Amino acid sequence: MKTSTWKALLSVGVTILTGVLRILRGWPVHYLIIGGYVVVMLMTLIAPEEIVGIAYDADGVTTSTVTVPLVTALGVGLASIIKGRSPLLDGFGLIAFASLLPMIFVMGYGLTVF
Repeated sequence: MKTSTWKALLSVGVTILTGVLRILRGWPVHYLIIGGYVVVMLMTLIAPEEIVGIAYDADGVTTSTVTVPLVTALGVGLASIIKGRSPLLDGFGLIAFASLLPMIFVMGYGLTVF
């Protein structure tokens, strides 16, 4: 398996863990998503040109036919059983958040290797 694919898959796992913690603790999703995209934009400016395209393509790991239903079911199910959580916001916010970390991990890898 290619290193960039391995990093993207690892980052999805870290994202799901962070997303579950976000739902349990009640952290606002928009702060995490906006902060994540700011980090992605800043890393795009300093990352090697060769890795930026791969990093943005690694985002596709989170939108596969298996990942989206599983992550959405986890987010919606967890948010439905916790009082005061919105299943729509928390369940689908998990998918939006999951698309950030693969880009950050792959560009971070590019910054350390190149």
